[in-house]
Amino acid sequence: MLTQEVPGGIHTLGKRGIAMASVAETIRRNRGEIIRRWSEQATRAASARRLEGPEFENVIPTYLASLADEEGAPGALANARKAHIESHVAARLRQGFNVAEVIEEFAILGRCITHMWANASPEARPSAQDVERLFTELHDASTAVAEIFSQHLMEDEQTEKRYLRLLQQGASEALMEETTSLHHHLKGALELIVEAMGAQSAAVLLYEVEGERLVTAAAAGIASEHLENYATSMSPASFPGMIAAGGDETSSVLDAETTPLELSPPLRQSGLRSLLGVRLPPHRALVGIMFVGLTEVREFTAREKARLLSLGQQLGVHLDNAKLYAKLREKIEALQAERALRERFVSVLAHDLRGPLSAAKSGAQLLMRHPERLDQRRDLALRIDRNIERTDQMVRDLLDANRIQAGQRLPLRLDTCDLGGVAQEVVEELIALHGDRFVLHAEERVRGVWSAEELRRALWNLGSNAIKYGSATEPITFTVTRTGDTARASVHNRGPVIALTDQEQIFKPFTRTHSAQEGTSRGWGLGLTLVWGCAQAHGGSVTVQSDAATGTTFTVTLPLDSRPYQPREP
Repeated sequence: MLTQEVPGGIHTLGKRGIAMASVAETIRRNRGEIIRRWSEQATRAASARRLEGPEFENVIPTYLASLADEEGAPGALANARKAHIESHVAARLRQGFNVAEVIEEFAILGRCITHMWANASPEARPSAQDVERLFTELHDASTAVAEIFSQHLMEDEQTEKRYLRLLQQGASEALMEETTSLHHHLKGALELIVEAMGAQSAAVLLYEVEGERLVTAAAAGIASEHLENYATSMSPASFPGMIAAGGDETSSVLDAETTPLELSPPLRQSGLRSLLGVRLPPHRALVGIMFVGLTEVREFTAREKARLLSLGQQLGVHLDNAKLYAKLREKIEALQAERALRERFVSVLAHDLRGPLSAAKSGAQLLMRHPERLDQRRDLALRIDRNIERTDQMVRDLLDANRIQAGQRLPLRLDTCDLGGVAQEVVEELIALHGDRFVLHAEERVRGVWSAEELRRALWNLGSNAIKYGSATEPITFTVTRTGDTARASVHNRGPVIALTDQEQIFKPFTRTHSAQEGTSRGWGLGLTLVWGCAQAHGGSVTVQSDAATGTTFTVTLPLDSRPYQPREP
């Protein structure tokens, strides 16, 4: 074959002397058509990411032009083309393409170029050497793409490891800071996650089992001031609900402003557009969800999804450790409180038991020294019996309180009895000891199947507490009523109000209110525990209402027949 210089380049002459078009000339002549065909065929991958034409074409037209400008000097623009390839791959990485899709783009480009001479006569086609150079260049481009992707993945993996290490380090430091809140810890972790994901915002919503709802625990980035309003329902039609049901997969929203999914108004109006969320943890019981947000509308890449899953797993470990640590601290505090209670209880127990036991011992010794006077000192024998009975009651109360604390029911001996009659006996005994400040209002024949012994002890404890901690002059009122299939016995007194915080703890064993601890009255803190145990063993309940306007009222509510509520014999 011969060559001939012509304006615009060198043509190869065929056997008959007909000028053969070069690859470069073919590209220059058909550049627009090549780009059009390439766009049509390569759009399949781009359409999945909703890329517009100019954004999609990126630097391919420039790369194609460099192939046309190299005629007569092969390799002269190799460095420029390498820069074009690197720019193209960087853009495709941001847009979420994988390596196979980008390599396929260069293969499509080669097919589109060769299509330009597919119907030409053999003499008018580029030479074999020229075509070989073209495909060698495209092969080198594909190799460069694979190397760039490999390098990017290595760097990305190192970056991810770095953020996972920082997240773990922050979690470890958080556990050492006893005074910092979980919200503060999570906010610091989310700031790292925002940076690691290249996002503009992130939030964690924790799941409350009692209310079966998500509550925003922390947020970072833009619009984080509205964090308390990010949570919505757990409905599958909501974005959080979709994330929670996602298992070990991520869930995404392309545009928060237009999505039909349920989103909280503050989140929809926050300026965030694309959202990506992950369940915490991916397996086991739901703890919460985490999501990140972008201010642009675009699909998240597979690598971004994998990174968020990895960060979410680390955050899930952080939350598990925080919960375990919080439970451990609660246990330690409970043990410390129990130790203090035990020490106080031993002191009170020794004081309270010494009195009746000493009296009984002295009386017994006196009788032993003068047995001939036994008939004249029957009052002394009664006093001994009364003190021993008092000691026995103390021990019984202690054993029953321990049974209640262990989660066991009080054993009951059930029989038909009159609640009004039981209250009448208690009131008469209290009047004999403390005077006529006690008043009883009882409906007639409020009868049921109960344990009269346990009800007597419960009402006695309520009346005794009213004397100890209530007003010293106001009356104490017992009221017995029946409503439908339930009976109620209440004890009302005036005096200091029981604080709401104390009302939540008042029925626990060895618990005394702040006002009771500061006052002069002594006690074990078992009376109300025994009242609660009595009500619970009967299948009923006990409540307290206390305010300055109406005073303090304890009410025991009982079913008319407590037999169905007793544990079955094994």
